[in-house]
Amino acid sequence: MTWLLLLLLLCLWEPAYVDASMREDSTWNFDEDRSGELPPKFMIGTFFDGRPAGDWQVMSTPKALSPQKVFAQIREKGAGYNVVLIEDAQAANLDLSVSFLPISGKTDMGGGLILRAADDRNYYLIRANPLEQNIRLYHVVQGIRKMLKNHDDIIDIKMWHRLDVVNQGCRIQIFYDEKPIFDLCDDTFKVGRIGLWTKSDAVTYFDDLRFHILP
Repeated sequence: MTWLLLLLLLCLWEPAYVDASMREDSTWNFDEDRSGELPPKFMIGTFFDGRPAGDWQVMSTPKALSPQKVFAQIREKGAGYNVVLIEDAQAANLDLSVSFLPISGKTDMGGGLILRAADDRNYYLIRANPLEQNIRLYHVVQGIRKMLKNHDDIIDIKMWHRLDVVNQGCRIQIFYDEKPIFDLCDDTFKVGRIGLWTKSDAVTYFDDLRFHILP
């Protein structure tokens, strides 16, 4: 009876940090998704007043890194954090990367990656801002950012750039255009979803989002 019980428990058990429907490797280049819509499983967050957190959609553009489509935040007015999360993309340990192209923005510009998100107000954020010419790592708790690291670098608004995050346990390694810029330990969040982020009036294109679950 004991071995039968153990076998049953093993059959029912799934790791808490990985959604059962999510592959260990996923890539989104958005080329097969419908223009003007969200890709499947992508969910827009909400501002504190209940409005959608940004105008996120797939669009065709000759500027696409991998032609012919990108995923973009295109709302040119407003304040707050524009957040989109992917429902089935959840992990504790991961290698996550995306390419981004800053398009416009007077109050803010650029954008970044979300990881280990409990929801649209609690997550890690790595973002690049061409107006400030820096890349920063934050944790966001109840919608309030706290900066963990800052790195000053050139962010050319006429070029695509790439952010890559490797997160295992408390260790967070950040790469900008394939250069290592941060290596630190923080354990604010243990597990969660991934997503994309812009702020205020930043119009930004994203392409070739890659997600790999690590042991």
